[in-house]
Amino acid sequence: MMQTRWGRIINLSSIAGIMGNRGQANYAAAKAGIIGATKSLAIEMASRGITVNAVAPGIIEGSMTEQAFDKEKIKQLVPMNRAGSAEEVAALVDFLASDAAAYISSQVIGINGAMA
Repeated sequence: MMQTRWGRIINLSSIAGIMGNRGQANYAAAKAGIIGATKSLAIEMASRGITVNAVAPGIIEGSMTEQAFDKEKIKQLVPMNRAGSAEEVAALVDFLASDAAAYISSQVIGINGAMA
């Protein structure tokens, strides 16, 4: 990337890295560390045409969330009253990887149904 002076680095963090999460201090700290690394690396790579951003999903449909959250709990936690989909996260990542996102860097973008 540095040789071609173009690139996109997209890190996956979590809403837990922004808000914290009861009982998961280690997970929240790791995800917050990704955010710090994203911001520092974005500054280092900016002059080389490389953008660095983080995506911070909230509750996303999948086997892990099915075990942790029933539909009523999701409605209580998420203002949009639903879990997000993997396709919605992928669409955000796809955009950040595109030429249209050339001036977006050092950002943490939540995709969480208005949780935070």
